[in-house]
Amino acid sequence: QVMFLPSLTMGLMVAAQILRITRTSMLDVLNQDYVRTAKAKGVSTRNVILKHSLRNALIPVVTLSGIQLGYLLGGTIVIENMFALPGMGRLLLQVVNERDYPVVQGIVLFIGILIVLLNIVVDIIYTLIDPRVELR
Repeated sequence: QVMFLPSLTMGLMVAAQILRITRTSMLDVLNQDYVRTAKAKGVSTRNVILKHSLRNALIPVVTLSGIQLGYLLGGTIVIENMFALPGMGRLLLQVVNERDYPVVQGIVLFIGILIVLLNIVVDIIYTLIDPRVELR
């Protein structure tokens, strides 16, 4: 119950952008020639969407999701203070006010490592969605 409003606040901010880019990307892919060819060959609409269109439409969605998750990490600082929740965001603001620089450096380093790991996960997801993308 305590986490409902903070989760809703953070989730709605991100969900609208992801839904909008998903719709736009899917409409763009559905207008491609290979989708029309699959429909002309008699492939069912469900198979056209799930097997031919969805994988190509997910690439911009995965990109945006990775960026948005990075923003959510920064947004927790505001949300934790707004709802008076204990966490790293609230701790960060406390130690900045107290000028405890080693703790600030540790928290910033931790958030930076999380963002780098998030980018690696997004790159791995790219290779799963599109086999033409290679990790070197």
